[in-house]
Amino acid sequence: MGPLTRTLKIGIIGFGPFAQFLAKTMIKQGHLLTATSRSDHSGHQGVNFFRDMEEFMGLEHDVILICTSILSASEVIKSIPFHRLKKPTLFADVLSVKEYPRQLLLQFLLIANMNVTICGSKEVPEDSDLVCTHPMFGPESGRDGWRDLTFMYERVRVRDDDLCSSFLTIFECEGCKMLEMSCEEHDRLAAESQFLTHTIGRYSEILSEMEIMNTPIDTKGFEKLVQVKETTMRDSFDLYSGLFIHNRFAKQQLKNLESAVQRVKGILEARMNKGDEQKCDQ
Repeated sequence: MGPLTRTLKIGIIGFGPFAQFLAKTMIKQGHLLTATSRSDHSGHQGVNFFRDMEEFMGLEHDVILICTSILSASEVIKSIPFHRLKKPTLFADVLSVKEYPRQLLLQFLLIANMNVTICGSKEVPEDSDLVCTHPMFGPESGRDGWRDLTFMYERVRVRDDDLCSSFLTIFECEGCKMLEMSCEEHDRLAAESQFLTHTIGRYSEILSEMEIMNTPIDTKGFEKLVQVKETTMRDSFDLYSGLFIHNRFAKQQLKNLESAVQRVKGILEARMNKGDEQKCDQ
């Protein structure tokens, strides 16, 4: 079996709905999966589940995939017993922000390697590789397959090219549009698209709080706004918070949106005041 089609031993940290969604296709392709998570998923078919992180990390994984939420990423990555690694391993993440997990993983992989150097242990491997990814789809948009759906990735630190290529082939062979991009560029673009979409969706939630209801004369534009709301509201507020807190470009986008609303308000008020002045002149 060639390097691009070999069976991988993949360990997943954080086995929530999105991880289970990815695992289904990985199992179909014949890869061997193990997982660990705060919640018990020991009954999941095709996945060998471990409650104990130490035991999980003591296995001989080819790839360890981080599938936690954005807000819990720091706590989870800090808790990983990197010293239990038996061999050089490819670490990957699928978080919706990219600079943040990149920084975290590089930091703790470096600390782990420094500890190995200090302790002089021969059982712990040298630095592991790192690829940061973001599948731009989920259980809803990818329910009928991944063909033509975008998969973003950056080879942050890769020395085992065959292993990294084998992992990326999981998505390539399903027909994903493979987009190699820096974590920084991803976050800049995501702030302009994903975060802005979620923000508009959350503004739609505010409309709901104002008890604005559908009417018999709804325009197509309003119907699309409701669709945006319904789509974004399927995601947790924790995800939305993570997109804001851990994407440095999102903060500026929110300021830009607030400024745009104020500018439009100013234009409308100016028009209104001008109309009042014209009435007075008459």
